[in-house]
Amino acid sequence: MSLTQLFQRQAEQPGPGPAGEAHEDHTHRDVKGGAARAAIFGVSDGLVSNVSLILGVAAANPTPGVVRLAGLAGLIAGACSMAAGEYVSVQGQRELLERELEMERRELELRPEMEQLELAGIYRSRGVEASVAAEVAAQLSADPATALQTHAREELGIDPDELGSPVRAAVSSFGAFMVGAVIPLVPWLVSQGTGAVVASVILGAAAALLVGALLAGFTGRNVVGSSLRQLAVAAAAAAITFGVGTALGVSGSV
Repeated sequence: MSLTQLFQRQAEQPGPGPAGEAHEDHTHRDVKGGAARAAIFGVSDGLVSNVSLILGVAAANPTPGVVRLAGLAGLIAGACSMAAGEYVSVQGQRELLERELEMERRELELRPEMEQLELAGIYRSRGVEASVAAEVAAQLSADPATALQTHAREELGIDPDELGSPVRAAVSSFGAFMVGAVIPLVPWLVSQGTGAVVASVILGAAAALLVGALLAGFTGRNVVGSSLRQLAVAAAAAAITFGVGTALGVSGSV
């Protein structure tokens, strides 16, 4: 079997599905990008942390200004913390992957024949005939840039062009956290007392359900289950801090 025949056979193979059913083209979401992950969980973290903080402080019965200050402080501090954490995390991961790529690049420069044999062995282990695997490895190893790209994907499981952007992840996380955190704070900017508490609870619950639905759309999971799970997490966190605030309490004005 030649290289051309191999690729042709793979292209002609039907996709999954009942016999006789036409294969439908499909696209995959980018699930490795740091920005997407940071945005999704940033909104969730901002909502859960700030609704818990606001209700916990409000339960202690301070003046409305204290609740507003706590909510604003939680919003800003949390967003900065999330952004810094994402930056350090993605930058550290990027530096680790760059180190692995540099090691692979040196191996390709010092031992190109051995690396070519190693690549052929990978294809053989996946069921490709020995002669075809050797031909594929030889062609892919002819160009140094292509060889590095191929070894990075086949050996390391990474795409050298998609190592993640720490700045993009940090900015996305910062903005997403603020979006989630500002929702339960809005009632306290225009109201106070029991009305503001109830409004924060309603807005927080609605936002939690929406975040769960958006996450289900991204992951392909059941919308109802994902939404209820997100609501349960937010409710549990808020209930704990509300209970602590009620137990401690404060009196007088600040």
